[in-house]
Amino acid sequence: MTENRQHAAQGIALTRVFDARRDLVFRAWTTPEHFAYWFGGELEVPVDRMTMDVRPGGAWSLVMRAPDGREMPFSGIYHEIAAPERLEFTITDTPAPAEPDEIVHVTLTDLQGRTEMVFRQDGGNLTAEQYRQAEAGWAGFFDRLTELLARA
Repeated sequence: MTENRQHAAQGIALTRVFDARRDLVFRAWTTPEHFAYWFGGELEVPVDRMTMDVRPGGAWSLVMRAPDGREMPFSGIYHEIAAPERLEFTITDTPAPAEPDEIVHVTLTDLQGRTEMVFRQDGGNLTAEQYRQAEAGWAGFFDRLTELLARA
């Protein structure tokens, strides 16, 4: 696995290369039990509830439950699904529907048995500090994704 990070003023850009086929990486993004495994990284906060309707216009949501019982909801809408090379969806971590969503772009390139993943989150709705925190969070999530893919 290799990783590149690029800070955008209005978002995040990360590139990773996984030692896994592209179809497996795509499924890890689009299968509820796989996504629930790696989303959250090494946090001791399990995914409590998860739904995925992986099609353009379909919704996804998950709720992580903290040890103190606090719920942390995430949700969004799929904009583009081009299996196994591309996903685009919105993401918000607030239950308030008036909050603007961020947009996640995932591009997967086949490297003859390995997969390059180019990840972007943008929208300009977060502060620079929030983007730094989100970038660190996604990097941890992708470490866990690497672990999942190694077992596949």
